[in-house]
Amino acid sequence: MNRIKSLIPILSWLPSYKRNHLNGDVFAGVTVGIMLIPQGMAYALIAGLPPVYGLYASIVPQIIYAILGTSRQLSVAPVAMDSLLVASGVSVLATEGTDAYISFAILLAFFMGVSQFLLGTLRLGFITNLLSKPVISGFTSAAALIIGLNQLKYLVGTDIEKSNRIYEVLVNAFNKIDETHLTTLIIGIVGIILIKVAKRINKKIPGALIAVAFGTILVYVMGLDKNGVSIVREIPEGLPPFSLPDFSLGQFGELIPLALTISVVAFMEAFSVAKAIEAKKGDHKVIPNQELLALGASNIVGSLFQSYPVTGGFSRSAVNYQAGANTPLSSIISAVLVALTLIFLTPAFYYLPHAILASVIMVAVAGLIDIKYVIELWKVSKVEFALLMVTFLVTINFSMVPGIVSGIVFSILILMFRTANPHVAVLGRVKNSIEFRNLNRFDQLTQWKNLLIIRIDTPYSFINIQTIRERILRESEKKGKELTHVILDASSVNYIDATAVQGIKELIKDLKDREVQLVFASVIGPVRDGFKKNGIMEEIEGNIYLNTHQAVKAVLGEDVYLHSDFAVQSNL
Repeated sequence: MNRIKSLIPILSWLPSYKRNHLNGDVFAGVTVGIMLIPQGMAYALIAGLPPVYGLYASIVPQIIYAILGTSRQLSVAPVAMDSLLVASGVSVLATEGTDAYISFAILLAFFMGVSQFLLGTLRLGFITNLLSKPVISGFTSAAALIIGLNQLKYLVGTDIEKSNRIYEVLVNAFNKIDETHLTTLIIGIVGIILIKVAKRINKKIPGALIAVAFGTILVYVMGLDKNGVSIVREIPEGLPPFSLPDFSLGQFGELIPLALTISVVAFMEAFSVAKAIEAKKGDHKVIPNQELLALGASNIVGSLFQSYPVTGGFSRSAVNYQAGANTPLSSIISAVLVALTLIFLTPAFYYLPHAILASVIMVAVAGLIDIKYVIELWKVSKVEFALLMVTFLVTINFSMVPGIVSGIVFSILILMFRTANPHVAVLGRVKNSIEFRNLNRFDQLTQWKNLLIIRIDTPYSFINIQTIRERILRESEKKGKELTHVILDASSVNYIDATAVQGIKELIKDLKDREVQLVFASVIGPVRDGFKKNGIMEEIEGNIYLNTHQAVKAVLGEDVYLHSDFAVQSNL
């Protein structure tokens, strides 16, 4: 039964649902539902889809996630970043606005869901570790600029060509600046002001809905649509019909890599939001692999009901938490509210100006740009600042997928560089102590002419074993002809591979040729296992000690028991 509850978390929280949670869930559900109506339509525009598809994507995925998700407050529906990824990927497969374009977007949701579900089944939730915070920050900041600038066409009321490259958008906007529709621009600016003021007064106030109401009433009363103000017009009534994605479209070679990219980015976004709320709330635990299964199922089932790719949104989830949501019931209530809107209220959005939707998007994505973190990173780590800037610049110049891929590649290269060039410490003993410290960091440490104590702070692997070997030989040369023993403090080594063991064998031979003995200290179990598997334990037996202090005592001729004898009787 516990296994079933872990796979279907609703079975854990619903039977024990507390009545005093209901008020918070209902209020939060209604608040997020009201927020989702304009937001969903706005994000559908980013994806190049008719606004109604944003509402479709806000119903079924929320319900599925409420059943399978482990976060109590995460709101799963369209988000700005994934919507832009959809637009950048699908636009090369079909012309925006066509039936084929819509079908590709829905099919993309299906493949994205399959990717996430498979990652969850294979327990690959750790994949988010590939996305370091500098990469995420550079990527999201660039994405925010791309999304915001692509809304200029709606904000100024002129036909500015969309692009995933910022410089192209700016050039296109500059060339069309004389065609700006002043009334549309004023409506958009007022919409931004209304949303910002509402948020400043109280974050629970649905500023986006206020802006939608203002823009819709203004256009209807003054007939501004007849004077060139672009409006949403007719939105289809009714719930999204059940329909299988159109697999006959083909082009899976382009679609599946895009789906995998979006699935990882979407999971990273949702999981980071869910973990942040978990830390604040403290009454539940977010499980990464179950989150992958839940998000995957949300996208798969959602695609059967006309949904394009969705994930957990930061702003909505924050509002859900702040409004008092206690359980995923709030998401079910939000979905019901959006469904009722589709059934009864779509005519009310006929006169909604696109400029208002653009203002909703611009305010939402502005929060993705974290200038404070960029400044902090510049002060703390120039390397990670450079990583952020590379991700940012590649994204704004070559689009989003190359941006995120380049960020991951550079992160791995930096990690490999650091692993290949590890920190090396030559140690001395603290006076009147059995502790050993770095000679470069501490004064008045005890040293011995015939003894070199060295610590390499990294796992030993094929990447760095030659560097380690050369550094130990170099340090031994500095000690001169009086050197008789090198003690290798392995306390910071948690892994050794076969190539590194071979390198250790060569190091032992090199030192023997100089009449120097290699001694090991503080070797942990997994590393000793590596020695045994690769046949080196017999060669070093008698020269491996429990800790550095005992190794020094043995080299200096004092009585001490051997680590190798201890290891035979213990798995420590």
